[in-house]
Amino acid sequence: MKLFRASGILLHPTSLPGPFGIGDFGKECFTFLEFLLLTEQKIWQINPLTPTGFGDSPYQCFSSFAGNPLLINLAKLEEWGWLEAEDLTGGSFSEEKVNFEAVQKFKKKAFQKAYAYFLEKASALDQKKFLNFCHRQESWLNDFTLFMALKDQFQGKAWNTWYNDLVLRNKETLERWRLKLDREIGYYQFLQFVFFQQWQEIRAYCQTNGIKIIGDLPLYPAYDSADVWTHPDLFTLDKQRQMTFVAGVPPDYFSKKGQFWGNPLYRWEVMKEEHYRWWKQRIRYSLEMVDLLRLDHFRGFESYWEIPAGSEDARSGRWVPGPADHFFTAMEEEFGRLPFIAEDLGIIPPEVDRLREMFGLPGMKILQFAFDGKSATHPYLPHQYDKNCVVYTGTHDNEPMLSWWEQVDVGIKEQVLRYLGKQSVQIHREMIRLALASAANFAIFPLQDILGLGKESRMNTPSLAEGNWTWRMKPEQITKEMMEMLGNWTRTFGR
Repeated sequence: MKLFRASGILLHPTSLPGPFGIGDFGKECFTFLEFLLLTEQKIWQINPLTPTGFGDSPYQCFSSFAGNPLLINLAKLEEWGWLEAEDLTGGSFSEEKVNFEAVQKFKKKAFQKAYAYFLEKASALDQKKFLNFCHRQESWLNDFTLFMALKDQFQGKAWNTWYNDLVLRNKETLERWRLKLDREIGYYQFLQFVFFQQWQEIRAYCQTNGIKIIGDLPLYPAYDSADVWTHPDLFTLDKQRQMTFVAGVPPDYFSKKGQFWGNPLYRWEVMKEEHYRWWKQRIRYSLEMVDLLRLDHFRGFESYWEIPAGSEDARSGRWVPGPADHFFTAMEEEFGRLPFIAEDLGIIPPEVDRLREMFGLPGMKILQFAFDGKSATHPYLPHQYDKNCVVYTGTHDNEPMLSWWEQVDVGIKEQVLRYLGKQSVQIHREMIRLALASAANFAIFPLQDILGLGKESRMNTPSLAEGNWTWRMKPEQITKEMMEMLGNWTRTFGR
């Protein structure tokens, strides 16, 4: 895939302002998109939109296909006539942090009322749209909605703790539960229908106004997901559906003990025999939602870190060969020019670079990682870039630039100042300008860096299981002066 020269913002919708405790698909989302247009940004990058599970992380989700109902805007449900004004009141939420438990409780009550109205009074047109949606998405929707209804039945417990016939997916047992939970299944179908309707309004606005959306495709689904429960043969599970090996990475910049993700690994040989059917379906559906996909942990396609289940941490793992070029050749045959950005961060062997270059996939450059205090040849330094790459000041896993600057040692600060040709700086602005001026075709910045925020706005700390993904912006943080600066720089450097 060849990129055009452009710049944009990394911001997950949950970080938007709004009255319901979490950013969602309401008017504040369209206000943000107007901000992109006014500053001449052509890219909006997001994290996965899928329904969050453990740790409220969009990288530990109940499905690789479904949407997160918490992103549904309640005010639109009132506009559609499915809620009343009183249903939008009664919540007490922070403007700065998401309280996922409180938001879930508040929105669930409204969702259930909207569903009851829909069942009783929906127009013939809305009913037809709903049935068409269910039919169009049945390849994943039927199993996902049964999975969620069963999770409610078992008080939210992971699927491997359910009745054994359900764990092993006995056909007669599944059919009995489908009949028993018919209304509950319909409720989750309704939420997906609403999610999809609201997201498509946003998608259409972006397409009309020339904004490309970059989505994020985690390499592995969560163990407690409809994906793994429905397709146990595709994952490293034993006959009782318990994990035998799990995913992670060895010790690196982020963690001395490595990262123990805990996701089941793929049985790539089985996927290969099926011509990667599940992957093709996943990518095809994802491309209905976004324009480009960042392949999270791209290195795992060339070789992946296999950790025995039950290990204390990731250090007991080993590298195992992945599907490599065979996988991407199959995807190229299916989709043509591949709409992927390779997340190729960390310790990357030459084989991974060769795989990325073989298929012309742009890689990522992180300015926070470019400076080691001495080297002028680091591949993340802007003078080293070729055009087919994406430069970031940082990602959702990094400290905001101001916080990073406060923590780095004197040697790195001196190198940065020499590189910039300055004696003192507003570091977040200088790094944004440096990225915009680089040869990289895409330059993308977390909104926290645009706003000049500190550690309180960090989105995610790898290896920290709780307390992530909660940051929210405030409308007043976007100033006229900041917008003029960003717009001027974007025009100056031809983006």
